[in-house]
Amino acid sequence: MAPGVAHGTSHLRDVSPAGRGSGYPRSVTSDPLLDPVPPTRDVLPSPSLWRNGAFLRVWSAATISVFGSFVTRIALPFVAILTLGAGPIEVAVLRSLELVAALVVGLVAGAWVDRLRRRPVLIWADVGRAALLGSIPLAALGGWLALPQVFLVAAAAAVLTTFFDVADRAYLPTIVPRTDLVRANGALAATSSAVEFAAFGVAGFLVNILTAPIAILIDALSFVVSAILLGTIRRPEPPPPPAADRDPVLDEIREGLRLVAHDPVLRGLVGGTMGLAAMWGIFGATWMLFVVQELKLDPAVIGVIAALGGFGSLLGALLAARATVRFGVGNVVIASMLFAAVGNLLIPLAPAGLPLVAIACLLGQQLIGDTAVTVFDVTEISVRQARVADRQLGRVNATVRVAMVLAQLMATLLGGLLAELIGLRGAAFLAPIGALLGAWALYSSPVRSLRRIEQPARVALD
Repeated sequence: MAPGVAHGTSHLRDVSPAGRGSGYPRSVTSDPLLDPVPPTRDVLPSPSLWRNGAFLRVWSAATISVFGSFVTRIALPFVAILTLGAGPIEVAVLRSLELVAALVVGLVAGAWVDRLRRRPVLIWADVGRAALLGSIPLAALGGWLALPQVFLVAAAAAVLTTFFDVADRAYLPTIVPRTDLVRANGALAATSSAVEFAAFGVAGFLVNILTAPIAILIDALSFVVSAILLGTIRRPEPPPPPAADRDPVLDEIREGLRLVAHDPVLRGLVGGTMGLAAMWGIFGATWMLFVVQELKLDPAVIGVIAALGGFGSLLGALLAARATVRFGVGNVVIASMLFAAVGNLLIPLAPAGLPLVAIACLLGQQLIGDTAVTVFDVTEISVRQARVADRQLGRVNATVRVAMVLAQLMATLLGGLLAELIGLRGAAFLAPIGALLGAWALYSSPVRSLRRIEQPARVALD
């Protein structure tokens, strides 16, 4: 989610940063992300990020809602598995419905977010998700909770999450200078990781103590608090384009697709993101069932294991900015993808008959894989936010999200099917292939030549 902002124009052809007083006298055709010239003092990250009231409210709202969301990430599958007796196919369907819902509305969400002020979208998405998730503990207490309701809530919440995420990543550059985007994204990711450690650590115990449906109430309340905090932000957003200047929604969606398709850097990053999403699709379809049914681990132990992933994510968030400065953006994103594959390979290597060794393998995946994935996420999002103009960013974010969701959806369904055919362990062995394909897509594109993210490079399209 993200003082003095360098906003782009709708068609960014004249992009000379020299015209913006940046200290970078370059030609219109240069790409600051590929230019090895170091930044001058006036474009270095400012020390004022933590004195930015709007960012602090966004950060606080994210911290609280992320805590609840991580509890639900553990609790919702347990609602299906433990409370309602779901198997591999039902778990895959549950995850797939979330992805289908996000896929259906993804491109439309991007077009509408570019037409609207982003903060109200964030607030109403929080309110809607609070109501949806609150219906699960209510139904459980009333005795009418069933899988169809869980499926419906998951799908509807995914629609609102799609609008929220697209608006969130477009909102951040309007409240944080683009020179501070890596720091801002790193701060959000680091906090999310610390919260992940705490939330996953207690989620399993909450499921045992409160039951999975009641534990989800924490997430519903966190969205209410997030909406209230976002509502206190008073910094005006840049106005959206007037209605008379808007193109039809389908034309705007097509422009978002063209922006990504015509930019080789964005295109390469999308390939990497899709590979990573495919890995997580198989992971999501198999991991919970694998650790419950084959490794026979208790929900509290699973929560603690997942919590250690928060430590890995925190480490990744702290490393991202330093690593990109030292090794270059391209090297970092490719290496992070390879480490993610190695980490994920530890899951199917966990032996069922040796619980301590199995737990060590799962912890290794959390520490190695989550560190690498967070480094990739922070870097990739920052490149995208710096590279695209303000009123194009929603559509570009949506395009990337739809591509990611499509890859994850296909891999999730495939993972559920393979789990039925060759077993959970066999399916889990195939998950790292996605990250390897993502690394190949990054290496085959200009992404491998990227060095830094200081200046907003503009994608020129007419």
